[in-house]
Amino acid sequence: MRFLVTGTAGFIGFHLARRLLQAGHEVVGVDGLTDYYDVALKRARLALLEAMPGFSAHAFMLEEPGAFTALMAGTRPEVVVHLAAQAGVRYSLQHPEAYVSGNVVGTFQVLEGCRSHTVRHLLFASTSSAYGGNRAAPFRETDRAVWPLTIYAASKLAGEAMAHSYAHLWQIPTTAFRFFTVYGPWGRPDMALFLFTRKILAGEPIDVYDHGRAVRDFTYIDDLVESIARLVDIPPPPPGADPVSAADTLSPVAPYRMVNIGGGRPVSVSAMIDALEDALGCRAVRHLRDLPPGDVAQTEASTALLRDLVGYVPQTPIEAGIPAFVAWYREHYRTDP
Repeated sequence: MRFLVTGTAGFIGFHLARRLLQAGHEVVGVDGLTDYYDVALKRARLALLEAMPGFSAHAFMLEEPGAFTALMAGTRPEVVVHLAAQAGVRYSLQHPEAYVSGNVVGTFQVLEGCRSHTVRHLLFASTSSAYGGNRAAPFRETDRAVWPLTIYAASKLAGEAMAHSYAHLWQIPTTAFRFFTVYGPWGRPDMALFLFTRKILAGEPIDVYDHGRAVRDFTYIDDLVESIARLVDIPPPPPGADPVSAADTLSPVAPYRMVNIGGGRPVSVSAMIDALEDALGCRAVRHLRDLPPGDVAQTEASTALLRDLVGYVPQTPIEAGIPAFVAWYREHYRTDP
C-alpha cells in the first residue's frame, strides 16, 4: 500500500516509516524539520529512510494552507498516519502558540486533505496527557477526558474532536490513539530517558520530579510501532456496527474509535533511573524536585481494547528496553562504554 506519514523525521514517525518500508510498502513522508530539538538528529533519521526504496520526503509545515491537500492530490495514499505534532508538556507552558498552530491548525489541514481525497484509513496520534486530571487508574478510553492540564493536552483533545467530526461528516474511517511515554533508540532529546543519559554520562546532576515517586507507563518504540501496524488493517466500521467488546470506543455516529497504546505495567521514575544506571554502569546524582505544573503523578494504560482489536499489547520491560536505548546512544554519539 501507499502510506502518507506525517512527522517522518520525528522519533515515532521515523520508526513507523522504516517498519512500513521494510514490509514492502511505499511511504510518502512529511516533516517541517522544526528546531524544537536537534535538527541534526532529525536529518540523520531522514537519511536512513531516504536510503530505502519506496520512500519520498516532503518538507513543509502542515499548517501551511493547502500544502497537505496538494500533496494528497499528487500522491493519492491509501492510508494516512498523522504523527507530526508540537510535543512536550513543559515547553507548552512557555510557548502555547506553537501547539495551537502545529497541533490544531496542522491537524485541521490534514483532515481537509483526507476530506478531499478518500482514504481507506486515517490514523491520528493523540496522547495519554489527554486524560489530564482524571485520577482513576488504569486510564480507560471510555473515561471522560475533559480536564486537560496543559495547552499540549488541550490541543490534542481538540484534534480528537475535529477528527471525530470529519469522520462523521465525510465518513472517513479514523482511529485515534493515545500514546503512553514512548522511549527507545532514536528517541527525543527532550524526554527524561535521553536527558538523564546525557547528563549522567557528563557527570551532571539530574532533576527528578515528584522525588522519583511519579509513575509512568513506559512503552518501548518497537511495541508501539507493532501496535500501529496492526491497527492499520482494522479501520472502524460505519455507524451501527457492533462493538468488538465492552471496552470498545466505536462512535455511534461515525466510523471512529479511540485506542490506548501502552503496556499497562507502569513503573516509578526512580525505578527507571535504577535501570538506566545499571545499563550505563554508573550512578546518577539525583536532585529531587516537586512535581511541576502540568505533570501528573501517574499514568497507566488500560490495554483491554488494544488486545481485543489486534490480539497484542506492548510487552518490552524497561530492563530490556533501556539497555537497547543506551546501546544506540553510545553508538550514535560515540561514547565509551
